[in-house]
Amino acid sequence: MKKKIALIGYGVIGKRVADAIALQDDMELSGVCDVISDWRIHTAVNKGYSIYAATADARLQMEDANILVKGNMDDLLESADLVVDCTPKKIAAQNVAIYKDRNLKFILQGGEKHETTGHSFSAENNYTSALNRQSTRVVSCNTTSIIRTLSALKRSDLLQSARGTLLRRATDPWESHLGGIMNTLLPEKDIPSHQGPDAKSVDPELDVFTMAVKVPETLSHLHYWNVKLKRKTSKEEVLEAFKRSTRIVLINYADGLVSNNTIKEKYLDMGRPWGDMYEVALWQDMLKVEGDELFYAYVVDNQAIVIPETIDAIRALTGIESSAELSIRATNKSLGII
Repeated sequence: MKKKIALIGYGVIGKRVADAIALQDDMELSGVCDVISDWRIHTAVNKGYSIYAATADARLQMEDANILVKGNMDDLLESADLVVDCTPKKIAAQNVAIYKDRNLKFILQGGEKHETTGHSFSAENNYTSALNRQSTRVVSCNTTSIIRTLSALKRSDLLQSARGTLLRRATDPWESHLGGIMNTLLPEKDIPSHQGPDAKSVDPELDVFTMAVKVPETLSHLHYWNVKLKRKTSKEEVLEAFKRSTRIVLINYADGLVSNNTIKEKYLDMGRPWGDMYEVALWQDMLKVEGDELFYAYVVDNQAIVIPETIDAIRALTGIESSAELSIRATNKSLGII
């Protein structure tokens, strides 16, 4: 039987998770729950998703907007095997008590703290440790990319330590009219930035250190990495290590993919929903190996990279699939990751 999945929060991540769940053969979307009554929730209605209101006031506003509301949040949770909470930062943590009272399995996103679930998830790294747990947290977009790339090197017994600089988008594209920065760069005060310690919540063995700068753009993040390898090696061996991850795509500067906007355009041309890039786009012709040092750069789609991870986390927690490889393969196929 398909597992019934409730979705709380139909925003940037939530709407993508909803569509991804709908593509799977072994799970189904029970409904989406939110407080919004504007064009965003009307999109969910048009897709045929069942709508639930998170509060009594939200229900009144939805009904005033001619939205058919099936019930409240409790009604949605009543029929669910697992809930994916994609609400804004800190709201999900408040919902945890509700999920625990119902003994309901739940998945949070990277805006919440590791301690909220006691487990942080990345499919290629620690799928097995999430099997049949009550909860996990899919780490943030930047942390997901760090885990993917460093785990690929670690599996090939190449990784010793890693130091990264992150150029972070200022805000999501759809809300850039509300905030962000203009004509400036904003270094994060704390060194290391939170992504390095967050990566260690998935894999404590990683020797990773990060610094971050917020930049005035919205499309994606850009990472630069300097990695100390265990031994002297070749560029070809490093590339082979990255190729073993199905969620890292090697791109070439020489092909005209010279910036985040050109990469975004490529994925729009490919027909991906919203032009989403679920993979880490790593420049192979920029990558440099000098003895036992490795230098590389890549782009992260902040709106899309965690979507396949969330689907795999659903399978792990519900026990639908015990094999990380098989789950990743099924998710990749459904999302068009080749």
